[in-house]
Amino acid sequence: MLYLFKELFDKEELLSGRFGVEREGLRTTIEGKLAKTDHPAVFGDKLVNPYIITDFSESQVELITPALKTTEEVYHFLNALYDILALEIGEEYLWPQSMPCDIPDDAYIPIAKYGDSGPWREAREYRERLFKKYGGKKQLISGIHYNFSFDEILFERLYACQSLDISYKDFKDGLYLKVVRNYLRYGWLLVYLVGAAPMTHSSYRKDCTKHPERIGRDGFSNEGAISYRNGECGYKNDTDLFPDYTSVEAYIHSVEAFVKDNMIQSHKELYAQIRPKAKDNKNLLTSIAKQGIQYIELRSIDINPFDKAGISLEDLDFIHLFIIYLLLKEETNYTEWQQEALFNQKNIARLGQQDVRLQKNGEEISRIQWTLDILGEMKNICQTLNLGKEALIDSMLEKSLDATKTYAYQITEKAKEEGYIGAHLNLAKAYKQTAYTNRYKFEGYEDLELSTQILIKEAVKRGINTQIIDRSDNFIELSKGHITEYVKQATKTSKDSYMTMLMMENKTVTKKVLEKHHICVPKGIELTKGQNPALAIGQYEKRPLVVKPKSTNFGTGISIFPEGTSKEDIAKALEIGFKYDDTVLIEEFAKGKEYRFLVIGDEVAGILHRVPANVEGDGIHTITELVEIKNQDPLRGKGYKTPLEKIRLDSSSELFLKQRQLDFNYVPRSGEVVYLRENSNISTGGDSIDYTDSIPDKFKEIAIESARAVGAKFCGVDMMLEDYASETSSYSIIELNFNPAIHIHCFPYKGKERNIGEKVLKVLELL
Repeated sequence: MLYLFKELFDKEELLSGRFGVEREGLRTTIEGKLAKTDHPAVFGDKLVNPYIITDFSESQVELITPALKTTEEVYHFLNALYDILALEIGEEYLWPQSMPCDIPDDAYIPIAKYGDSGPWREAREYRERLFKKYGGKKQLISGIHYNFSFDEILFERLYACQSLDISYKDFKDGLYLKVVRNYLRYGWLLVYLVGAAPMTHSSYRKDCTKHPERIGRDGFSNEGAISYRNGECGYKNDTDLFPDYTSVEAYIHSVEAFVKDNMIQSHKELYAQIRPKAKDNKNLLTSIAKQGIQYIELRSIDINPFDKAGISLEDLDFIHLFIIYLLLKEETNYTEWQQEALFNQKNIARLGQQDVRLQKNGEEISRIQWTLDILGEMKNICQTLNLGKEALIDSMLEKSLDATKTYAYQITEKAKEEGYIGAHLNLAKAYKQTAYTNRYKFEGYEDLELSTQILIKEAVKRGINTQIIDRSDNFIELSKGHITEYVKQATKTSKDSYMTMLMMENKTVTKKVLEKHHICVPKGIELTKGQNPALAIGQYEKRPLVVKPKSTNFGTGISIFPEGTSKEDIAKALEIGFKYDDTVLIEEFAKGKEYRFLVIGDEVAGILHRVPANVEGDGIHTITELVEIKNQDPLRGKGYKTPLEKIRLDSSSELFLKQRQLDFNYVPRSGEVVYLRENSNISTGGDSIDYTDSIPDKFKEIAIESARAVGAKFCGVDMMLEDYASETSSYSIIELNFNPAIHIHCFPYKGKERNIGEKVLKVLELL
């Protein structure tokens, strides 16, 4: 079969598939005790949110990635979900371990809360029955579920090249069931390699091991333990159950028999190490019978306490490679393979750090020897199929030969020094701090504009299905229930018309529409390319003025002279403006400071004062050098993918400095602040300061009326105010902006951070 694969598929086809992860975890207090608080309401309905739900307990969270094309995408999405959760649970932490934290007696373990009707009542009653049967403490054990499906091309091409007298569905089911059977045979190897639950807290079942060894101040273990979750202390059925995996029909029949004999109440209670999954998992057995197996779910993977995501990217990749091995590995005819597999799993879980004896087809074999055999076969597969994963296998080989490299050994040593609770809490605290550092981005989507990342993050948090339609164009699809919205760059939506965009894009039209609504705008004139500008230049010589293209965004091509200037400089400003448009406006300079009002729907969601790009001198470096230094701030970037933009030195800043008898080679004195342009756009390197709560409602209403005048639901209103704190201050609207950036309000340089994503979703009627 190996050489058939080599003949039929290339590397990319063999390594393709769909990947997903479900990561369970307990919310804990700052002392490491089980949190008693409710699941955060911001995540919405626990049965509907596709990304963040509860499991058994109200304190037990489950993070769910969508089915994605690569393990790397899954890893980043899982990290992003962790960041979202960590920032919404207040001072609590997500416990980074499969075995529970400090937990109370059963009577004080909160079962997940649901409604009183339909599927919500059923979800609650199901958990109550589990609680009664298995107890509450065992239900709190958490883990990683690894979901995988092969690319359909693999099944199609294999089926087409063989003369088979079975249906395509049965052929496909047969290959998936082969992987299931082989996973049960060889899954003990994964228990060793990714096992990370070698101890329990004193509040858990102290009789898990016959001769418990105290670990640190508050943990218990036994020498050589790898994974209590996969051993006798773990979450398993009261009776060992061995389903029939010879066919889908046999599997369905055996599970139905378990239910009929009251061994389990439904297929969901069959706690196997791997499960075949269906198109409709709520009606799994019926769905598998009709549509066949859609993917497999691996369930024996512990939470890795040393990775924020709960599983490392290296382990995600190795498990994928392991699944390919299981598909290609020929099966034996040994009949007691399931009993043997269970023995091996328990033996590795309890004593795996030692070179324990395992059972292979009725004979004994050492863990190390069998590991060398399996990894050797995997390496041969890699080389034959040119998969290029030999280094990954070598890494696992090192861990197999040296138990001190296992997660189990390393977390045990950490617990000896810091205590069971202390060791895990210290890791959880570090991960929470990382989440805060990452709060402005959605990991794995950093190539998107930051405003788009923010909207995606808010949508995922609230259980709104999110799809990237065109990554390069920041085009996404948001859907919930019967509502679907397409959004480009966070604020281009169906709620604003094309005419609204055209009106705001044309500054002449904008001014005339606002004037018609009795809203103050600067007076000025228009010049077209080719028109003699002499008269206009003479009219505005030495007068405070602004020169800007009729249609421009992000402050490009704008020159501002608040103190007036010469004919030559006006001519130069016109030359710059005509680079961006065939029509340029000359307007009177509106006195005061500029403020950006972000109007979303019928409210002002945020107000910023944008300080023009600037540098602070040190008496040593030139302006050019100071800009280079300031641009090294990790919060500054290019293309609106960070809270702040890098400062650009261009012809506009050169002209601005010239007005002050300065140039780029000037060395500012220590502490001297030098502004590099008059316009304060964040896009040109300006700094943002939040003023939302400081500006009177009068000016907020003017901003809202300005947006309404052009029919805009999403609008950036640029307003000049002489005295921002006074209702009697004069004002002037200098510009309306279509597709306003939201990230500058969410994460200002100074001031309160605003949740603008939520307001966007409300206008889209998705909340």
